[in-house]
Amino acid sequence: MISSKARLYYFHDPMCSWCWAFRPVWQQLLLSLPDQVQVEYIEGGLAADTNEPMPLAMQTALENTWRSIEERVTGTEFNYEFWQLCQPRRSTYPACRALIAANKLGYYQQMLMAIQEAYYLHAQNPSDEDTLVTLAVMEGMEEDNFRQLLHSPNTEHQLQDNLTLCQHYGVRSFPSLMLVKDKGSLQIPVDYLSVNPMLWAIKQLL
Repeated sequence: MISSKARLYYFHDPMCSWCWAFRPVWQQLLLSLPDQVQVEYIEGGLAADTNEPMPLAMQTALENTWRSIEERVTGTEFNYEFWQLCQPRRSTYPACRALIAANKLGYYQQMLMAIQEAYYLHAQNPSDEDTLVTLAVMEGMEEDNFRQLLHSPNTEHQLQDNLTLCQHYGVRSFPSLMLVKDKGSLQIPVDYLSVNPMLWAIKQLL
């Protein structure tokens, strides 16, 4: 018998390309976890707020990362028109706040999928507030409520708490998994191709 609840922290960023690649296996893991494991999503915030255009060298590096992911994680798709159709900015905090706001309205999973698909498949820019608001409304959220929560001090406070939690557990890359139980914690190695190694590790630690 498992003596107490365990928390599985999923540290991620909605604009993290490796998190996009991990999504199919992550969904499988969610369906396979023991009932005693409680999952908590933690938005880690890859890049702070900025209105500056992303340097061309960084754009090229990220585009190359996408191509590398496609080679390593079969089935992952990216729409490279993003780099021509949008003005990229190295700013993921707005998308993280959008998830926190959506969670308060009961639309977390829907908004996460909407942001990822908009970014990676439909060449839309989740660094832009207008994009985030459009996605929220499409998912069924009321625009004024969403905008208010997006700019709420409580939302910013939650994001800062999440960043602090990342530091506390030494998380330096996304996605990352941390199992916390009985005041102890251990990182679960992420496997992009199979749910089995992660599920085995989690069950062993329980």
